[in-house]
Amino acid sequence: MSSPDRRTFLLLLGLGACGFTPAYGPGGPASALQDSIKLGDPTDKNGFDFVERMEERLGRGRTPRYELTYAIQTEVRGVGITRESSITRYNLLGRIDWGVNDVGTGQRVTGGIARNFTSYSATGSTVAGLAAEEDAAYRLMRILADQIATQLVATSGTWDK
Repeated sequence: MSSPDRRTFLLLLGLGACGFTPAYGPGGPASALQDSIKLGDPTDKNGFDFVERMEERLGRGRTPRYELTYAIQTEVRGVGITRESSITRYNLLGRIDWGVNDVGTGQRVTGGIARNFTSYSATGSTVAGLAAEEDAAYRLMRILADQIATQLVATSGTWDK
């Protein structure tokens, strides 16, 4: 039995010459983003976790051409309630209003709002509940940072046009 030839398969699908370029590949639309976006300094744990994830995705902004501003809002809502009116599960809702400005001109090039949520259980000890809440906040900041990074990659090719 012969093994499939990937190039033949791609040619049969028509993907071999479709002009697809990986986002972070040489000449890709996001390659110019690497190390070119400076993030505002974090002021709390959520901000720190958000900036950490954005720097993992886009670099530290050593040669900033753009500045990303952001405002983080979170809200805790009880969603699992027992007959005794004890809350056993919480949703942590998050929203980040963000914008990217050109450092040279100060002009806004893109922006938006990222929203999402995570959940955590409060059925264990006080320490376990606090650890679960902290973990949910960490996961939420990573999710929101990934949403924003994906939006930046998707639109980065249009900023200079």
